[in-house]
Amino acid sequence: MATIDLSLKEIYDLAREVLENNGCDETSSNAVANTVCTAERDGSASHGLFRMPGYVKSLKSKKVKGNANPTIHNLTQNAIRVDGDYGFAPVAINVGIPALIEITKKHGIGVLTITNTHHFAALWPETEALAEEDLVGIACTAYKPSVAPAGAKKPLFGTNPISFAWPRPGKTPVVYDMATASMAMGEVQVAMRDGHKVPMGTGLNKEGELTSSPAEIVDGGMLLPFGGYKGSAISMMIELLAAGMVGDLFSFEAKVEDNNDGGPARGGEFIMAMSPELIAGKNWADHSEEFFKQMLSLEGVRLPGQRRHKNRESQEPRPINKELVDKIRELK
Repeated sequence: MATIDLSLKEIYDLAREVLENNGCDETSSNAVANTVCTAERDGSASHGLFRMPGYVKSLKSKKVKGNANPTIHNLTQNAIRVDGDYGFAPVAINVGIPALIEITKKHGIGVLTITNTHHFAALWPETEALAEEDLVGIACTAYKPSVAPAGAKKPLFGTNPISFAWPRPGKTPVVYDMATASMAMGEVQVAMRDGHKVPMGTGLNKEGELTSSPAEIVDGGMLLPFGGYKGSAISMMIELLAAGMVGDLFSFEAKVEDNNDGGPARGGEFIMAMSPELIAGKNWADHSEEFFKQMLSLEGVRLPGQRRHKNRESQEPRPINKELVDKIRELK
């Protein structure tokens, strides 16, 4: 695979310029470009520039509003909803997270539901933003059906990612962001692009047979949940939180509504924040640090998020698939 080195500024500028030239206003282009650049900075190629062609397709089809104006609605003293105005999710997230932080620091627990957005990005930026304010964060979202429930040979769930972040004052937070599918669809698509096989058990082909071919999974096939029935149950929980609790589309409903332009489908996001200071007490940080010390004392263990945080320390250019960069530049 041929690559080209781009600085983080070049990655950001490329994404922003392409978005602006395809219908995004300054607010939307900056929000999405920052999300794309953050993913590349942290080593998550499947959520960085790889997503740009899909963003542009959804703008060209008019499915996504490039000048969305998200609005906040107070539901209870602990819960707010941000109506994303059919724009990209990072725009609504930038509006909702500061309000969620304020509520949670006052009441101990806060819930943010986001509706009418198009989510195509990683979830850790949301939860990490909460952890940086000494709050615990949980976020999840659904998508179009791509995962077969345990025992089935037809997809019903999205890849249904969930992210969790725990604050560590004075240190980088513990953060994970994972699909409840055996592998995120973006990673399968990257494997297909780069000519790699995926582990057996990742998914089924269109005949419902196990396959290690990413192309067979993407072309009419489906992913499997991780851990069989256990992962399937967690994926179901996420559908209920991100759609049932939020009041937006379940994955099967998103499939019916979507125009299949290759961009992100419409849907919602569920985000919950908790204050360990108000709930656990003043010594919460020292207490949890003892737990992390126990974890790290075990040979071979690293805390979730450490790889991403290590990657972001480097300001060196990132190697990006050259064919992808050429394709994105053509979208200007």
